[in-house]
Amino acid sequence: MPQFAYYGRNANREPVEGRIEAASVANVVDTLTQTGITPVSITEVPQVQQASEVISRLMGSDKVSALELMMFTRQFYTLTKAGVPIIRALRSLEVSTQQKALSKLYAELAQALESGVELSQAMSRREDVFDPFYIAMVRIGESAGRMEEVFLGLFEHLEFQKYIKEQVKSALRYPTFVVLAMVVAIAIINIFVIPAFAKVFESLHAELPLMTRILMATSQFTLKWWPAMVVGCVVAWLGWKQYLKTTLGRLRWDRTKLRMPIVGDMVEKGVLAQGMRSLALVFRSGVPVVQGLTLSAQVIDNAHIAQALVVMRSQVERGDSLLTASQRSGVFPPLVLQMIMVGEESGTLGEMLEEIGQMYQRDMEYGLKSLAQKIEPILLVLMGAMVLVLALGVFLPMWDLGKAAIK
Repeated sequence: MPQFAYYGRNANREPVEGRIEAASVANVVDTLTQTGITPVSITEVPQVQQASEVISRLMGSDKVSALELMMFTRQFYTLTKAGVPIIRALRSLEVSTQQKALSKLYAELAQALESGVELSQAMSRREDVFDPFYIAMVRIGESAGRMEEVFLGLFEHLEFQKYIKEQVKSALRYPTFVVLAMVVAIAIINIFVIPAFAKVFESLHAELPLMTRILMATSQFTLKWWPAMVVGCVVAWLGWKQYLKTTLGRLRWDRTKLRMPIVGDMVEKGVLAQGMRSLALVFRSGVPVVQGLTLSAQVIDNAHIAQALVVMRSQVERGDSLLTASQRSGVFPPLVLQMIMVGEESGTLGEMLEEIGQMYQRDMEYGLKSLAQKIEPILLVLMGAMVLVLALGVFLPMWDLGKAAIK
């Protein structure tokens, strides 16, 4: 739908300008008139300009970071709690905010609200900032008149997601560094060390041990085919990324992650913590069970669990209770099912789900803290095997030649 830039005056004769999406100029006039704005000029925004703005967002010049989105959500919670009119607050924040991307976001939302658009609809125009879950929760808050609770819940939800990502990065920092160091060491050995020893061994015309011949053949293959290996790795990585973008590929990979040794249990606990807390948020906001399952399926970062929630939604729609649908899904442990049963019977389902989410969050935090200790023996074994192979392949023939020279 085309966009129109307008300039006019409101009921207080104050100048107002902004943009609005409409099918024609007549529709723009009708919309502005209904909101008390007298249009002075209306011009259609060229498609080239709209496309350039989209490209600019994709390139990152107008990108709003996760931390800035948390700040935005917290400010909205404070404003709605204080009863400040949203448009006036947005204009004030636009001027006072130092972050360029966030200031532009405030301006876009204020212009949309001044043109008569609801806040959730205005947010839906910035899909690069607000995901479907965020927009749906704001829409629910608008319809139920519970914006304060919704924004507080969204802030806690975003804070939880950011905390989990930071914990995962911190836990994987040491193993990642060790693996990269091993890869670099193997590359240096194959490119520089083995070829130097190979010239010495060939000049002696002696029969080499099997391990040495394997190392020399591997080094020669690497030196000859390294461009093809690099291209192959890049193609394989791009192909893998494309496969994960497919529905079947994402589903299979997410199911596999839950079954991985060592990390699978933590992944499952993290997903369940995320799912339970999102369900608790929507249920505490007064959302019906069916709609709550739909929203939670959108926000969970695991296609396997999300598919289970979608199936549960269809069963609840047919008249089953949430407990029955959860039991049939086969993805929830007995403790979760027991808590759901207590929540349904006592009418405190949101509180019970929040407790489950916090419990799994604590379990996952403990698992992440001990992750390095679990992976360290495996890394030590790999490094020891690499050193052993190099020792046998490089120093064993030198030892044999030394003994032959002594004799």
